Amino acid sequence: MTRVNLITGFLGSGKTTTLLHLLASKPAGEKWAVLVNEFGEVGIDGALLAESGAVLKEIPGGCMCCVNGLPMQVGLNMLLKQAKPDRLLIEPTGLGHPKQILDMLGAEVYRPWLELNASLCLLDPRQLAEAKVVENENFRDQLAAADIIVANKEDRWEPQTRQALALWQAQDQAERQVVTTSFGKIDPTLLDLPRKNFRDLPQGHHHHPQPPSQLAALSLNQNTRWRRSLNQGQGYFSCGWVFDEETVFDTVGLLEWVRLAPVTRIKGVMRIREGLVSVNRQGEDFRIETRQSTPPDSRIEIIHESQADWNALQATLLKLRLSYPV
Repeated sequence: MTRVNLITGFLGSGKTTTLLHLLASKPAGEKWAVLVNEFGEVGIDGALLAESGAVLKEIPGGCMCCVNGLPMQVGLNMLLKQAKPDRLLIEPTGLGHPKQILDMLGAEVYRPWLELNASLCLLDPRQLAEAKVVENENFRDQLAAADIIVANKEDRWEPQTRQALALWQAQDQAERQVVTTSFGKIDPTLLDLPRKNFRDLPQGHHHHPQPPSQLAALSLNQNTRWRRSLNQGQGYFSCGWVFDEETVFDTVGLLEWVRLAPVTRIKGVMRIREGLVSVNRQGEDFRIETRQSTPPDSRIEIIHESQADWNALQATLLKLRLSYPV
């Protein structure tokens, strides 16, 4: 029997950082797996989670619940059959709707194989002051579906943030635990709490008009040095790039490009002269982490509320390459 937890949260709430923290606490002798889904086609989280010690399956390019749940079913079935994990953590896209996933995990066909435990929702309470976020049906439904709310990024809160969180809690009609933390550091024993929140949720809209074209993250063929991919849905737009393993970027220039780009969110794992750097920017929050591992390529992706000037951003990014094949 595989224990399963759904870990949701809107864009920039800290889901991947929380996953890394939880995976670091994996008991010796247990096999854990992660099923991760991203809004964009590039697939950044796979690179970030690659050395976590867990079996990883990516579903890029939209919402794993769309197309009658086929991408989700295929990924889930492959993990259960091939990995036979003791625990499975599922991270849907920040723009994904939880109802279809929870319905599928609780379906009769999976009951002999899955034990559905508590669903966790990461919340950056500062987003409670952003009308575009609060009005998003997926943001509301992710919170409504959760057994546990993880109020993250406490190190960034202002007094009005705490007030907004307290007001939200006072208006919340579900009795559930609210955990406050920074950097996604939560008690791993939360994963063993039972699933209790069975409130009837709205079905939600299938917000990606084009189904995901593949079940593996965007990759390069042997004749391609870099590639761009676009996606859109639910009022958001994404543009991502993948560069081959021989391309190295100027460190300072890359970090400035990420910091100053006039967009909402940037996430990437990039080769630099010093080795490897992961970048994660949500609004003015900018996190940088150097890494020792060497992935087979560099990947970076932007998500924004409107069509940005992708060509101009791309032209600047390409100029930051220090070395690349002719």
